[in-house]
Amino acid sequence: MTSAELKINEFTEALSGSSPTPGGGSAAALAGALGAALTSMVASLTTGREKYREHEELMREILKETKELREALLISIDRDIEAFNGVSAVYKMPKETVDEKEARKQAMQTALKDAAKAPYHMMELALKGLSITDKAVGKSNVNAASDLGVAALTLSACARSAWLNVLINLSSIKDQAFVDEYRSKGEDIIARAIPLAEKIYDEIAASV
Repeated sequence: MTSAELKINEFTEALSGSSPTPGGGSAAALAGALGAALTSMVASLTTGREKYREHEELMREILKETKELREALLISIDRDIEAFNGVSAVYKMPKETVDEKEARKQAMQTALKDAAKAPYHMMELALKGLSITDKAVGKSNVNAASDLGVAALTLSACARSAWLNVLINLSSIKDQAFVDEYRSKGEDIIARAIPLAEKIYDEIAASV
């Protein structure tokens, strides 16, 4: 059973325990999945309604996009766990000889890169979710406008939370080119995601 298949109380119980997984990365992915689900809900509440007929095609497009996004973010919950477990496994490698120490060192660097890539992918998905959500603002069921605002907030939380997980792994990676690449790409996503989330929130707050 994957973490995404756990009941809410089971997942939060696992999150609260002494095990490092699931942790912040998995929580970030779940937040993003909830945001995608909320945007999907708003689109569902808009489709088929005469008042929003001109936006019917857009809403159906949003339904398709958010379904794919939600599924990808749920998969990311366990991908983050797998990446962390990869780092943990390296600590169990032998380190008695020079060769063993070198192999362990190289394995750790590879594992840390994977551990940085997993939350970075969440950031990409969160930004995509915010872009999809933004398309629905002003065109979807006004009675569900607050839900669209919550979607923006949770997707923003996903991006920012995942970024912290990227950064903590980058701090231990020796490959400077890799560090520079992912720091630059991550900063770019944050620079786009936060203002977009605030724009959506402010527009909705002013309309309700």
